Amino acid sequence: MSEARFNDPAARAAMRKRLGRALSTDPAGRLKAITGRQSTISSEEEPGDDRRARRADYITVKAALQDRLLEEIGERNLLNADGEDVAAAVKDFAARAAESDVPLNDAERIRLAEELTDETIGMGPLAPLLADPAVTDILVNGPDRVYVERFGRLERTPIRFRDVDHVIRLIERIAARVGRRIDSASPMADLRLPDGSRVNATLSNVSIDGPTISIRRFGRRRLRRNDLLELGSVSREMIAFLELAVRARKNMLVSGGTGAGKSTLLGALCEVIPDSERIVTIEDTAELILDQEHVVRMETRPANVEGKGRITARDLVINTLRMRPDRIIVGEVRGAEALDMLQAMNTGHDGGLCTVHANSPRDALSRLETMVLLAGTELPSRAVREQIASAIQLIVHVRRYDDGVRRIESVAELTGLEGMTPLLQDLFVFHRTGRDGKRVRGHFTATGIVPRMAEELREQGLPLDPTLFKKSREELR
Repeated sequence: MSEARFNDPAARAAMRKRLGRALSTDPAGRLKAITGRQSTISSEEEPGDDRRARRADYITVKAALQDRLLEEIGERNLLNADGEDVAAAVKDFAARAAESDVPLNDAERIRLAEELTDETIGMGPLAPLLADPAVTDILVNGPDRVYVERFGRLERTPIRFRDVDHVIRLIERIAARVGRRIDSASPMADLRLPDGSRVNATLSNVSIDGPTISIRRFGRRRLRRNDLLELGSVSREMIAFLELAVRARKNMLVSGGTGAGKSTLLGALCEVIPDSERIVTIEDTAELILDQEHVVRMETRPANVEGKGRITARDLVINTLRMRPDRIIVGEVRGAEALDMLQAMNTGHDGGLCTVHANSPRDALSRLETMVLLAGTELPSRAVREQIASAIQLIVHVRRYDDGVRRIESVAELTGLEGMTPLLQDLFVFHRTGRDGKRVRGHFTATGIVPRMAEELREQGLPLDPTLFKKSREELR
């Protein structure tokens, strides 16, 4: 089969039709007759045209087998079965396909078995990207445009999906794993992978050029405080002070742009929460992984087919207050739940941690005020700002710089209101001084301001070292 013929949808459909149900008992036995290839010589020995034709044959064989595999799983009523049962069925089918008389060499047979398994219960063409620890984002803009972010820079990859349906099947498989739905009626979904990576998917109803997948990866292991120090994301003085603030149950807001490292920092700060405390986390897509044993994880839910059953972050915050929490952690505040979160912080639920999208600490306060108004209450601006000033003690702003490194740009204390203006004082800042090749140069420094909460920390018996706030520099390594 020529490559041009393989790229013709009609020819490809005809090939699959000729395979038909012959695969039901021998999942690859007649493929040799269909493709007309008897040779099993390695691709390195074949001329260029034969190599391209052989690749086309391989893709056609795999596509046909995958179609038959999905049919077999359906015939055995395994579509809604336990994941282990489906995995066993897929591996059995893949083994039969690889051992049958397929006109492929040994290396291709092994590859066929692995790819069939991964296409059905794994991540298909994206599997090698997910195995690369340097990849932090995977962006699929249709079947033939796949990008990744490595070391803070986007680059296009040679990864390709077979067609649009191939992308949609992968999206549906990810959604099914977490009990979510995505179809023409609900063409957008926030999902997650088993390793905690966050996934956003859209269908052609809203993304004109085809289905899209956006995966935000969190690595094979969570970054800890020492990792952030090694990466130059924070200074020792900053992290020492923030640890004391968390132990002292100060309410903290982590702000920053998309991909700035808010969730990573939030997870690192949560390490110092005592094991004796009951922690409740609220997220749109559960991604926080905490060390403590007593953790209750809660996740929002979209509406069902009938438009009912939606559970919002605000519903979860309200319910959490009845669950006897010691700590309430909101993965991201983005709506009316801001009002209930502030009220909780002001009524005895101290030690709250949350994140918000913002370009600066002052912008974060403005966004909080706007989100409180989304709750539909007709509170005057002064009342809302008083609530914010009373509830939040610290704002930690993180930023991803153009060298790809995520750093804490400032740690600010919210000390109250002057008139209608929230009073912020920077305790620590990052000063950028230039570039050294691809690396941003700069230093972390204390501003010399001792926080108002310092006396409270000492009264609680926490060892606050006053030298933390002396003006100094910690040059980036």
